[in-house]
Amino acid sequence: MRLIYLVLASVLLAGCGGEEFQDLRDFVKNAGADMRGKIPPPPEVKLYEPFAYDNEANVPDPFKPRKPDRSASRPGLNQPDIDRPKEALEEFPLEGLRMVGYINQHKVGYAVIRAPDGKLHRVKAGNYIGMNFGLIKEVNDTEIVIQETVQDSAGDWSERMSSLQLIE
Repeated sequence: MRLIYLVLASVLLAGCGGEEFQDLRDFVKNAGADMRGKIPPPPEVKLYEPFAYDNEANVPDPFKPRKPDRSASRPGLNQPDIDRPKEALEEFPLEGLRMVGYINQHKVGYAVIRAPDGKLHRVKAGNYIGMNFGLIKEVNDTEIVIQETVQDSAGDWSERMSSLQLIE
């Protein structure tokens, strides 16, 4: 019985040692031989040149905060009246308000505005609108012209013109 197992094992081992897939082995071995990656050379490193700060050369220290020179400008120029009572439409940003109608009553043009909360408001020239101190300069049947007063990072006030178009 042992002899049969020994002969069977040697026949199986002899079958595995053939050259049946030698061409496949050669292909896998040589497939990547001529393929070389092309890596660009690294960029040239620039030498660091330190800069010595000299107090006598009137060069400002980069580590101290600088404030703009306000001696030439007048503080408070174009500043809006912050203490005046706010109107109803000043609690909403201008982008959230929609002009939905126009009314001409006693030769005065009124715009009908829909606020984000869904309420309708009637405004005319001289009313305030939006969160940037927007003063309504003109109301006509197609748009509202608004003069907004905004503050920049330096604290200066500037005016810009905006408008709301009638939505049909």
